[in-house]
Amino acid sequence: MSSPAPGRVLILFAHPALHRSRINLAMMDAVQDLEGVTVRDLYEVYPDFHVEVSTEQELLVEHDVIIWQHPFYWYSAPALLKEWMDVVLEYGFAYGDEGRALHGKRVMSALTTGGPEDAYDRAGYNRFSMRELLAPFDQTAHLCGMKYLDPFILHGVNQFSPEQVTAAAASYRKRIQELLA
Repeated sequence: MSSPAPGRVLILFAHPALHRSRINLAMMDAVQDLEGVTVRDLYEVYPDFHVEVSTEQELLVEHDVIIWQHPFYWYSAPALLKEWMDVVLEYGFAYGDEGRALHGKRVMSALTTGGPEDAYDRAGYNRFSMRELLAPFDQTAHLCGMKYLDPFILHGVNQFSPEQVTAAAASYRKRIQELLA
């Protein structure tokens, strides 16, 4: 397998109800035109959930930064992103004695939540911090030999004004540009 081109970012986007999301649409629009960024809308590519493993693995090899962008549904990823992880990050490719294809790559969660930031705290109604709730993503990255970066999280997005949506999308674009550098 060939080595990745420097600064290539693969955004694996998963939103099962994109037509209802102002913020995720704005985030995707904000980064679509960036050179070195590949946006992959998993629900558009795989509406039947039949993930093409070899294609997805090739894309992973071609990029050095992987973004898992999705709404934070039930303290996890939407079903298709979980399916993607289950079949693409397989033994012998992503982990195991021979599974070193992803070693050294960076990975980041880019999440949106409906609840406010203080809800994601031990004293909040979700009882755990976001870092604690994201432990399975962190461990997945670790098992695959990747570095799990600090997540990009937008809380309380259902209450965002149009101005806040624009500002959040610009902030996301800036974070992706930093990863391209």
